[in-house]
Amino acid sequence: MMDNYNLFNRKYVVQGLFIVTGLILLGTLFYIQVYSDQYFRTAKSNVLRPIYTFPARGVILDRNEKILVQNEPVYDLMAIPNDVKPFDTLELCRIIDVDTAKFGKNFRKARRLSRFQPSIIEKQLSVQIYQSLSEQLSRFPGFFVQSRTIRQYPDSIASHFLGYIKEVTQKEIDNSQGYYRPGDYIGRQGVERAYEKALRGERGVVNMLYDAHNVPKGSYAEGRFDTAAISGEQLISSLDLGIQKLGEELMQNKIGSIVAIEPATGEILAFVSSPNYDPNLMVGRQQGNNYMELLKNPNRVFNIRPIQGYYSPGSAFKPLDALIGLQEGVIDENTTFFCPGYFKVGNHTVKCEHRDGNVAVRMGLARSCNTYACYVFQKLLTQRKYKNQKIAYDDWRSKVKLWGLGDSLGVDLPNERTGRLYDAAYYSKKYSKYWGYSTVISLAIGQGEMDATPLQMANIMAVIANRGYYIKPHLVKSIGKNHVIKKEYLKKNYVGVDEKHFTPVIDGMQDAVNASWGTAILSRIPDIVMCGKTGTVQNPRGKNHSVFIGFAPRDNPKIAIAVIVENAGFGSTYAAPIASYLTEKYLKDSIGGYRKAQVEWMKKQVVLPALPKPKIKPGVKNADSIKADSAAKKLQLKRAVSPVKINKPITTAR
Repeated sequence: MMDNYNLFNRKYVVQGLFIVTGLILLGTLFYIQVYSDQYFRTAKSNVLRPIYTFPARGVILDRNEKILVQNEPVYDLMAIPNDVKPFDTLELCRIIDVDTAKFGKNFRKARRLSRFQPSIIEKQLSVQIYQSLSEQLSRFPGFFVQSRTIRQYPDSIASHFLGYIKEVTQKEIDNSQGYYRPGDYIGRQGVERAYEKALRGERGVVNMLYDAHNVPKGSYAEGRFDTAAISGEQLISSLDLGIQKLGEELMQNKIGSIVAIEPATGEILAFVSSPNYDPNLMVGRQQGNNYMELLKNPNRVFNIRPIQGYYSPGSAFKPLDALIGLQEGVIDENTTFFCPGYFKVGNHTVKCEHRDGNVAVRMGLARSCNTYACYVFQKLLTQRKYKNQKIAYDDWRSKVKLWGLGDSLGVDLPNERTGRLYDAAYYSKKYSKYWGYSTVISLAIGQGEMDATPLQMANIMAVIANRGYYIKPHLVKSIGKNHVIKKEYLKKNYVGVDEKHFTPVIDGMQDAVNASWGTAILSRIPDIVMCGKTGTVQNPRGKNHSVFIGFAPRDNPKIAIAVIVENAGFGSTYAAPIASYLTEKYLKDSIGGYRKAQVEWMKKQVVLPALPKPKIKPGVKNADSIKADSAAKKLQLKRAVSPVKINKPITTAR
């Protein structure tokens, strides 16, 4: 009986062991197949591997469809750490031209990210390196090459307009709804950033089959599950390659900006920021080193002066204020004011370079009379229809803002600044309630607490050329093969001045250029009637800035332009002739006769602010002082001739 009982117990013990073992096996199988995909991924990586294909970014063309930016192939060395077998590290590093320390760092990083997923080991290998590597790749199991494209700039121009691309940050990856992956690139500045979604295209994928020896056997299921990469949209920019290139050459070794606009469309024809840089420096494996070298330039190479530079508009403001005066009826084209060489109100005196006696609007603008401008401003702010001058000032300010001053124009580039034009509350806080037009009289001549960007100054000229309106300035004419144009670039923005008031103002601007006594005679162009204004803008940190604004021809204008050359003195010396050369080039497609020699002379001129001398401690020997002065001169020369150390990128500019 006892034997039967023990047999019965052993039976259930054995059954229980089988059940427990089965449950353990089922649980393990469930964990492997459902809860954890590690083993699945390990097996999958041995036979099926997704190879991402990167789209070429959209090509960027000038207005005549000449190439500004194109693409060229490069190759990333990839690795799946789990598949890597012992290999000759020194030989692989020699082939791809990288030191072993960097290679080891990148490989360890890849292993930390995932042992079973591909990671980038070395980026942007050139075609030459790829050709050498592909012949030896079978010696390095677990490594493979992935192709992509990088930017290439045939003419090495328009760096501030075009911008550059850089590798995505983790934050950008997180905010991209799954589009970007580690190692992808994104537009970081300029048009590359503003039109990133149009330019980037769509990534594709090839599901590649590999055998046990890591040899690719073709696409899985004959490619039915693959997707093709879709290239980015083509952009046709508004820039004219010819005048953009000439503008950059004329501004060599100078600091400042050139903006030219086609008045009828708002399309920006030239967008020059100086100093600039070769955009080819911002691609390739030396991009980081080149970027740090560019940052060392004391003249702020990455400052986009056309939309970020703040300058007092100076005499460029006088036509605008005269037009508001004509519209308000405080003056007409025959109203005269006497100019004794100054305008005085209370304790404020505004000097005038001329003593022209009785001056009306045409003469006042042609001679850039400060006295005339101050009288117009006085009339505007002392109109009887206003309860007080503070209300009058705010109404005047609102009229000025219609022209785009004191606000951003909304150009299609990131980081545009607004300019500066304070309201009455600001002055009430600064001066208490006891202030009036005499307190801010310097605004009448575009000085004082008023700043504008070069783009805003050029836009003022576009308004006058159009006799009362502007189209929002923009740098991209159309997007894609269908040439899509944004609706906002077709809208006319009126400034509240009737067309009839523009004639005497344009007459004055024509005389400024073409009359023998005008202030802008160096901007004359043979056989073309140009209208313009010179300006000498005060600079509290050194020599005054040279400014010219204008448009041409007078009838049916094709180009409005603003030129600023910092620390260059009178507007007629540098800014006016530079503007005339670009205008002639755009309208005639060439610069003729004796003016060719003038252009070459201007290209060679160096106009840079003096560098501060190194501080010498008291008691330093005279020889050391001489050595310090010599070092400062060498640095000045180096900055003028070769502002950055150039590390050769993968591609060289043509």
